[in-house]
Amino acid sequence: MHVVHFVENQSVVLSQLRKQAPSVNEEIKIKGRKGKIVDVKQIEENIVQAHVLLEKISKAQPAAVDNKKKKR
Repeated sequence: MHVVHFVENQSVVLSQLRKQAPSVNEEIKIKGRKGKIVDVKQIEENIVQAHVLLEKISKAQPAAVDNKKKKR
């Protein structure tokens, strides 16, 4: 069993207990975001640090504001 710390920009996104350590270029999904593992480092015998590149979250733009008064 391996303890895997998924890291993005020096911050831990997810810590997970897994049977196998992840491999480089493996496609993953963390918190609903797709990503790819860029680098894997073995810290100790059973502790692994995986650097992840997640897709950017695009926030929805608000609809155009209609400032006209409605006619009756």
